[in-house]
Amino acid sequence: FEYYLHVGRLIKEFDKIMSGATGKNYESLLEAAEILFSRKGYASATLRDIATALGFRHASLYYYFPGGKEELFIEVMRYSIRRHGQALAEILDRAQGDIRAQLYGSADWFLSQPPLDLVRMYQSDMPAIDQGKARKLMEELQKEILLRLQFALQQADEVGQIHCPNPALVGGALVGMLESFHSMPDFAVRESKPLMAKELIDILLRGLNYRGSDTINFNANKELS
Repeated sequence: FEYYLHVGRLIKEFDKIMSGATGKNYESLLEAAEILFSRKGYASATLRDIATALGFRHASLYYYFPGGKEELFIEVMRYSIRRHGQALAEILDRAQGDIRAQLYGSADWFLSQPPLDLVRMYQSDMPAIDQGKARKLMEELQKEILLRLQFALQQADEVGQIHCPNPALVGGALVGMLESFHSMPDFAVRESKPLMAKELIDILLRGLNYRGSDTINFNANKELS
């Protein structure tokens, strides 16, 4: 629901975008398109959908994206991936030395953003665009998101906080599990999705023989959420 409100607010900003785009307003356009692509996927979303959400003719999008939907999608994905990467870098750096806090912060971030839906991205979205450009997007996603979490897990293993023989596998699986909360129906949510995500992280850490300074306690999650 908050996403739809955000898209509605962007309608008022579009005149500014077309009359001389500032960086912020251009980002707003990308964010609106990101929401629709995340809901429908590349194949199902159309330029008309995006234009309708913003309240203008779909032909106007060609002003910024002469390459049409594919060019817009690629720019949206680059923007989304880099935004995720920057946020994760700050979260992981701020909680450096505390893998539990790092993963908690990462979970809060992923659940505050439109879904990435990595499975659909790999199976449907990427095969539908130019394969050279798709490969570059996947390489950037690997660098900005997956490798950051992998490195955090690797560091925690090296200092003895956890035992994690395969940080790449665990990091990728964690992102997939966190993303799955976006599609969880309301009736299945206990208290909140962020709290459930932190419970999941604690289960994962127990399996990795977590040896942090704090003791994992599910009840404590309520205070940290």
